[in-house]
Amino acid sequence: MTTSFLFTGGNVLDAEAGILRQGLEVLITDQRIAAIGTGLARPEGVEVIDLAGKTIMPGLVDCHVHVVAETLDLWANMIAPASLAALRSARVMEEALQRGFTTLRDLGGADYGLVRAVNEGLIAGPRLIICGKGLTTTGGHADLRQRTDDRPGLFSDRLGSMGLIVDGVDHVRAACRTMIKEVANFIKVMANGGVSSPNDPIHSIQYSRDEILAMVEEAENAGMYVAAHVYTDKSIARCVELGVHSLEHCNLIEPDTAKKAAEKGCIAVPTLVAYDALALEGEALGLGATEFAKIEVVRSGGLRSLEIMRDAGLPMAFGSDLLGQLRKYHGMEFELLAKVLTPQEIIRSATVIGAKLCRLEGQVGVVAEGAFADLLVVDGDPLSDISLLQDDGAHMPIIMANGRIVKNALN
Repeated sequence: MTTSFLFTGGNVLDAEAGILRQGLEVLITDQRIAAIGTGLARPEGVEVIDLAGKTIMPGLVDCHVHVVAETLDLWANMIAPASLAALRSARVMEEALQRGFTTLRDLGGADYGLVRAVNEGLIAGPRLIICGKGLTTTGGHADLRQRTDDRPGLFSDRLGSMGLIVDGVDHVRAACRTMIKEVANFIKVMANGGVSSPNDPIHSIQYSRDEILAMVEEAENAGMYVAAHVYTDKSIARCVELGVHSLEHCNLIEPDTAKKAAEKGCIAVPTLVAYDALALEGEALGLGATEFAKIEVVRSGGLRSLEIMRDAGLPMAFGSDLLGQLRKYHGMEFELLAKVLTPQEIIRSATVIGAKLCRLEGQVGVVAEGAFADLLVVDGDPLSDISLLQDDGAHMPIIMANGRIVKNALN
């Protein structure tokens, strides 16, 4: 198997600076970018790939996915045998990779087995950053039981479950330590009501201050951070005050809170496409009036939230949060972001900012010597036409993940 590649004749996209650099060659050896420059030496056995003026850029980072949510029927995901759930998750990951996403940050569900499956080459998927299960209160966002269902902690230990029901400071600490022991990279908390859960209005505040402080302390003790599911300004402000680092969704954020979050060094992860997709497909999927009302509350604030966070200097990482059949709308997030943000800002969100949130700065999201060889070859310049990153990879003739070419439409 070829382990050395030399890309020539293309333009290198510098995601941090937001410019194209011309006349550079990129040498890949094993899993890394070995050299970037002009007139590079050609190692024995290297495969030379002439890009003929196309753009070579970093692989994309999606910072909010749920790879175990193969179907929108969340109960069906949970009751599936672990072997079936894992195989379905592999398919979800492979689809994302073929769209150009070479790193996925999973916000509830994926376990260390899936991480190892990618690392060992059993799954042709993106590298995976995980939190284990999202922590939820009884009746909170990841508690999918109907009000009359009093069975305890239902299915929380299944691979297809995205959440773990845990109440009280001591139990929260134990749950965090379990996630960390099971190789989580960060802790996820459901701190606000949600769309897909039956018993919690969007504006409901979840977990006590002491419980969230316990999560933050346990995460920081392990050199990690807490990511919070939040929509409302009140919940976001509370999480920022308590030391939460990653703010997921943020549709209803206000300027003062966005400024405080930026000052604290937080990173936001807007996921606008999740709500547009639900609005498009929800009726056919059986959503009722209550769910549609929730969707519209958060959807209506989406574009405004982008403006507020951008103007406050709050960094934003790219996220999608598409479940089940809605994954086909993955590329639409670029289209929605482009209503407010420039292509340069969008590409930074899906590369260098995402890498920072994954604690992989300099390793992914960049075309740089020593970085992992997660690369895309694009037909044209995405800095002038962001739609080149849409359409399920149709404009990406080459996709490379960890030094291995997983798509090559140039040959």
